[in-house]
Amino acid sequence: MIDFRLSTFTLIAAVGVTLGACAPETTSSPKDVSAVDVIIPSERFFTADQFTYANYQEVVVKHAALDLDVNFDRKVLDGAVTLRFERLKPGARTLILDTKDLLIKAVALETEDGWVPTRYTLTEADTVLGSAMNVDIGTDATQLRIIYETSPKAEGLQWLTPAQTAGKEKPYLFSQAQALYARTMLPIQDTPAVRLTYEASLRVPDGLLPLMSASQDGQDADGNWTFSMPQPIPSYLIAIAVGDIKFKAINDTIGVYAEQYILDASAEEFAETPQMEMANTELYGPYRWGRYDLIVLPPSFPYGGMENPRLSFMTPTLIAGDKSLTNVVAHELAHSWSGNLVTNSNWRDAWLNEGFTSYVENRVMEALYGERRAVMEQVLDLEGMKRAISEAARPELTHLKLPDDMKHPDDAFTLVSYIKGANFLFFLEDRFGRDAFDPFLKSYFNAYAFDSITTEDFLGFMDANLRNKFPDAVTDAEISEWVYGPGLPDTARKPESDAFAEVDAVSASWTRGDIRAAKLPTEKWSTHEWLHFLNGLPNLTQAQYEELDSAFALTGTQNAETAFAWYMQAIKGGYEPAMPALEDFLMTVGRGKFIYRLYGALKDNGQTDMANRIFAKAKAGYHPIAQRRIGDVLAK
Repeated sequence: MIDFRLSTFTLIAAVGVTLGACAPETTSSPKDVSAVDVIIPSERFFTADQFTYANYQEVVVKHAALDLDVNFDRKVLDGAVTLRFERLKPGARTLILDTKDLLIKAVALETEDGWVPTRYTLTEADTVLGSAMNVDIGTDATQLRIIYETSPKAEGLQWLTPAQTAGKEKPYLFSQAQALYARTMLPIQDTPAVRLTYEASLRVPDGLLPLMSASQDGQDADGNWTFSMPQPIPSYLIAIAVGDIKFKAINDTIGVYAEQYILDASAEEFAETPQMEMANTELYGPYRWGRYDLIVLPPSFPYGGMENPRLSFMTPTLIAGDKSLTNVVAHELAHSWSGNLVTNSNWRDAWLNEGFTSYVENRVMEALYGERRAVMEQVLDLEGMKRAISEAARPELTHLKLPDDMKHPDDAFTLVSYIKGANFLFFLEDRFGRDAFDPFLKSYFNAYAFDSITTEDFLGFMDANLRNKFPDAVTDAEISEWVYGPGLPDTARKPESDAFAEVDAVSASWTRGDIRAAKLPTEKWSTHEWLHFLNGLPNLTQAQYEELDSAFALTGTQNAETAFAWYMQAIKGGYEPAMPALEDFLMTVGRGKFIYRLYGALKDNGQTDMANRIFAKAKAGYHPIAQRRIGDVLAK
């Protein structure tokens, strides 16, 4: 594992930087940029991706063409993929791909004589990484075709029966390729270091609509649904959804796909997405992906959202009816700049995706809804991040640059990467000022557009284009503490919300018995204020639980965020009247943010039997990723 640790920042002849004592791998600059006086360091820093077998520094896949049947009876994708590749190392004769649980039927190279079978081997399967597929690519070939099918148990695919959907009449399929599940969908170099374009031709049962993270090109005369993604993306952004899906436009370039039951509500909930796109564009440059659509997936989708380009996947738990949870939309849209456009080249640098995106999300929420809401979200995020730091298995997992011995890339997707990363950028914003920091970020997204980079690449770019102009703004030691140190540095911003201060005063008055719950001035409270109130409750008596529940009907509330916060409190306090509704919540919601912690809370509060009983009933409806994660929680 090659890892360049930060020790000093030195601008070298206005073209490059040195970080620490290790000699970096040097490559050409990523691209020319239009911004004035932008310096792109000529030296690039390499951190190996331990979660791929791919030999992408020798041979790199540049394009994938999928030709697949979507078989709901067998729960497989069945067909072929044609890969176009380039040799970076002269004379390379082997292309190594990532696979997991794929049935490989045939492999052929394109030659002057047509498609000719070629030799390949599959290594013994690792439980996390799957199997390496070593393909003999000869000396002159540039294209490879693999005929294969996926497994019914592919971790990156969820096949729902009609009974598991809202409409109850037609089946549903959706994918989740991040972080390393694209290899369960196709043989590919499954690392964010590799960017490729793709196209697809799909055949699906009559009456179902297929969608992909690409332009939706429609159905041809032969019944094939075709798709194309001309911008190079990492493999984890390849995505598919097939079901009884309808569409409703928000404007000419933005719309919502969903099952009919939730379509109108989703379009109304996400109606402000065009304003979010405009705010992003004004801050950080043009949107470069054509359309931006959203699809609301079935409840088993394990995330709040997934930033698949041109088609963000969203959880139905965002449909609160008051637009109070649309920061998740702002987050997934922000990934169109941070993550999809400029991507972490490996999962040790996940903060480059998630921390930047969380920062951009908050800036957009401020632009649309004002500083008061943005600060409330900062405070809530900071509270969650501090909890994540306290619960981390070891200090190294609270670094922004994550350790080289992570067992699974899921370890990268904690609030450390998201919120500590965002707070590092808040720290930089405070030190340099927005007048300098905003143009810098815009130039960064432009300079590394459609590229995959490391933490050290970003730090070098910042040194060359920001720190050199303001040499006294931050110190090497401060940056090193943020990036390579544990926990939250003392230099972090300490946001204070006047709205939350008012909530705290009201809460204290109620818990002292000075006021009845029904008299609490909650009429104008936002979801954020409710979350702060619920999260901050002290240990309550059963009478106090009953009083709150009677006054505000918290048990069974349809706002998923509020319900989650209430059920966490109910578990802690043993409030039995909430338990049936909690069970129903766990049976009908698959979003990991909620269900992982609820199962963990049941286990930690002496309710392991209840947790196991509910999981046994709910498991079949959860995504494979959620099944594994909950199994790990209950096994601890």
